[in-house]
Amino acid sequence: MDYIKFLGTAGARIVVAKQVRSSGGTWLCLGGVNLLLDPGPGSLVRCWSSKPKLDPTTLDAIILSHKHLDHSGDVNAMIEAMTDGGFKKKGTVLAPEDAINSDPVIFKYVRDYVNKIEVLKEEESYSINGMSFFTSKRHVHPVETYGLTFQLPNCKLSFITDTKYFPELSKMYKSDIIVINTVLLKPRNDIKIDHLSIEDTKILIKELQPKTAILTHFGMSILKAKPWEVAERLSQETCVKTIAARDGMQLKLNEILNIED
Repeated sequence: MDYIKFLGTAGARIVVAKQVRSSGGTWLCLGGVNLLLDPGPGSLVRCWSSKPKLDPTTLDAIILSHKHLDHSGDVNAMIEAMTDGGFKKKGTVLAPEDAINSDPVIFKYVRDYVNKIEVLKEEESYSINGMSFFTSKRHVHPVETYGLTFQLPNCKLSFITDTKYFPELSKMYKSDIIVINTVLLKPRNDIKIDHLSIEDTKILIKELQPKTAILTHFGMSILKAKPWEVAERLSQETCVKTIAARDGMQLKLNEILNIED
């Protein structure tokens, strides 16, 4: 059973700092491979408090789209948990170069706990126990950041991670299911904010026309506007089924796509 489980849906600094929404990242089970994407603060606790519990020792890989705290705060804790405190060498950690070598967020002592640390580069393909994915072009964000697309037997699944909107995004993510980090309710032109707004996301959904779009990584303005209502409006305006993720939400891919097991 392939599924996505949102351990957290927090997207902005205040939302993370006050834990208005959790910042635990996203657990993926794809083709029997367990992956953890962007384990921010609280990821380890969220794994064990999940219903049902998610055992970190079953993870095959941890992936960082970029090194900002809300995406990497628990990466070292999760490496220790994945490797049973470092006593069982296993797994892969994948992250951009600046998260590993330049002002690194992955401690040196935990690097020996895993089988491999792999550097993410733009428009490259990767494989974890037979599960393939590729990175996007580099996003427009203060640090090195990439989105991901997983190639599954029945569909493509993409994650558009943190970025300022730029036109090429609509050429990079032709997928059946697209998870979009949408921090802002409205564009913020008064200051430099390298995140997507609902207006940006609407453009992307209309251009990409996925079967399903899933919104996550919310800032306070979207939370105040009730994300489920925002998603419903986007569904009506784009004619694409749009879901607002919730902390702890688990979505089976076959059910999203209306495919029988």
